[in-house]
Amino acid sequence: MNGGDEAAPSDGGSVVAAAAAPLEWKFAQVFGERTAGEEIQEVDIISAIEFDKSGDHLATGDRGGRVVLFERTDTKDVGGSRRDLERMDHAINRHPEFRYKTEFQSHEPEFDYLKSLEIEEKINKIRWCQTANSALFLLSSNDKTIKFWKVQEKKIKRISEMNVDPSKVLRNGTIGSSSNSDCPKPLLANGGSPERSSVYGCSDLTIPAGGIPSLRLPVVTSLETSLIARCRRVYAHAHDYHINSISNNSDGETFISADDLRVNLWNLEISNQSFNIVDVKPANMEDLTEVITSAEFHPSHCNMLAYSSSKGCIRLIDLRQSALCDSHAKIFEEPEPSGTKSFFTEIIASISDIKFSKDGRYILSRDYMTLKLWDINMDSSPVTTFQVHEYLRPKLCDLYENDSIFDKFECCLSGDGMRVATGSYSNLFRVFACAAGSTEATTLEASKNPMRRQVPTPSRPSRSLSSITRVVRRGAENPSVDANGNSIDSTTKLLHLAWHPTENSIACAAANSLYMYYA
Repeated sequence: MNGGDEAAPSDGGSVVAAAAAPLEWKFAQVFGERTAGEEIQEVDIISAIEFDKSGDHLATGDRGGRVVLFERTDTKDVGGSRRDLERMDHAINRHPEFRYKTEFQSHEPEFDYLKSLEIEEKINKIRWCQTANSALFLLSSNDKTIKFWKVQEKKIKRISEMNVDPSKVLRNGTIGSSSNSDCPKPLLANGGSPERSSVYGCSDLTIPAGGIPSLRLPVVTSLETSLIARCRRVYAHAHDYHINSISNNSDGETFISADDLRVNLWNLEISNQSFNIVDVKPANMEDLTEVITSAEFHPSHCNMLAYSSSKGCIRLIDLRQSALCDSHAKIFEEPEPSGTKSFFTEIIASISDIKFSKDGRYILSRDYMTLKLWDINMDSSPVTTFQVHEYLRPKLCDLYENDSIFDKFECCLSGDGMRVATGSYSNLFRVFACAAGSTEATTLEASKNPMRRQVPTPSRPSRSLSSITRVVRRGAENPSVDANGNSIDSTTKLLHLAWHPTENSIACAAANSLYMYYA
């Protein structure tokens, strides 16, 4: 691909395909919807969202250290035989439906006595692992500790068909009429009883001459199933700074965790050691100029990973080059326009999140102002830049004063790679089409009526910044208002969202509520 004009074949879709009709987004369902005036508890605010690879399960983490699992229900009971379904000449139209599955307490608040530091229980990241034997596996992380969880259905077994009449059984399970202390009897030398017809020497419970015809063995039955979450391993004491990322490797055996200065490589089976593969800590901390903000494994190449920095660059590294990847294979960084540097330049350039496309061809990055889509074969400039917060540029001083400028918004790509999404303020999120020539830039609100704040706007033509690379910027806004002419509310922010891996369905978190939309 060269500058966004040539089609690049890939399994995960291409950003240069012909522009399709804009998607019409609709509300699907909401979990934890709050009523008007209801006070939001801090511990209930959602801090992480993740679909599994199949899209049949969704996990959320909150600031209270809990992980909540949801499972999809609309694909289980289709009805009709397989032959009948194969004869159907159209797909079954339905929107994704999820239901609550289970929840468990993943992390508890801790205190580091050596550093006199409180470690909060807030879940920073959740990543699904490969399933095995109908059990679900996932990784969850707070600031310091990563845990490996197994969630499985367990059958609750009970003993039934007892011989004893329940009315004669006391609380301790003994029979009231056969107490040894009530009728003590002498025993023979061999331990037998002189009265063969009595039990325990008591004459009130006798065995008939022909035996007991109704005597039967107790039976163990499974009455119901219960979901049990069990912590298999704890990966701790490997990070001096707050963990900002965890990412599974495609080999199914290893994963990485990243903090401000280091990226560590773990084996899922080994919790007491990890390998440091990236270390940007200088010998003198006064020389520190940038920190790691996000890291992610390539979706199919187990030897490649990317990490972003606070300077706005993305480094692609190859684990085959050396044990400690101090040198990168590629660096993706947009040159700074001359004469535009200000106090806020470096702050707003810091990348808060990166994601690979499903086919691994593209990297999506989110900084405070924009979304950028990079082709890993072209490191000179992004393929496309989507303007998300350009209208906030005149208000950067105010956003710096209330610390909103440091908010870390996540981003996500559709499974086919044709669209990208990210959050914003006032519980809004933006969806952009990646196709060449497309002007699709939809703003939705996390509510039951996602389109209510939309206003008709003429389509904005894409404008080229360079005739050489033909980098496209889309979605620029009026500097005084948000995407739809509304004043912004920086206290309500949509930081976390996830795109379904195979369908046009988005899950997003607005405070303690989980909203789901489909198109």
